[in-house]
Amino acid sequence: MVAMWTVKVVSLGVVALSLSLELLFWLFSRRRSERITNKVLFFPSEVACVEHIFSPTLPHSHVCSLPHGVDTSFSRLLRYILSACSSLDLCLFSFSNMDLSRAVLLLHSRGVTIRVLTDKVYSAISGSQIGVLRKAGICVRCDVSAVHMHHKFAVVDGRTLITGSLNWTLTAVQSNMENIIITEEPDLVQPFVKEFCRLWGLNDSAQYLSSLTD
Repeated sequence: MVAMWTVKVVSLGVVALSLSLELLFWLFSRRRSERITNKVLFFPSEVACVEHIFSPTLPHSHVCSLPHGVDTSFSRLLRYILSACSSLDLCLFSFSNMDLSRAVLLLHSRGVTIRVLTDKVYSAISGSQIGVLRKAGICVRCDVSAVHMHHKFAVVDGRTLITGSLNWTLTAVQSNMENIIITEEPDLVQPFVKEFCRLWGLNDSAQYLSSLTD
């Protein structure tokens, strides 16, 4: 009789432990999902003043003909880019948007490590900001292959991925149907980190020229 009760008590204890572990796992998974950023932005974006994003202390009433205090897809994109504290890796087909260029230059002035990988043809078109970034001392590499470097993604601090159809141009932001996904999901971020590093090494012009003479 005592043995039967002992078995029942042990069985109930095992069930209770199992349920407790399942509850803890569920709570941990829920808290983790709440902490991880997963956002979707759609374009074209409403045109609004973004000066307060670059200068938070600037009063919204400053002289500007554009609407003030409007939260847009573009303003959110700028905030995610400007959230970089240590590094920003950009892999872009076309980069001519002056506000996005301004954001990158501001990060550079803060000491953020920036690497830019872009298409060699589109880096030379009229209005491209690539020359501006280079002149500021930002490390830029152009694709050395015969095909277009058509990627459009950024990695912020090695942990936040910004990717989608959006070229970093004024037309794409204000006139095109475009999309961007912003995520901190490691399973999505890390393949892009790995691919950027692969392409960065592959498009080292010094190594490329050396390989041609071997």
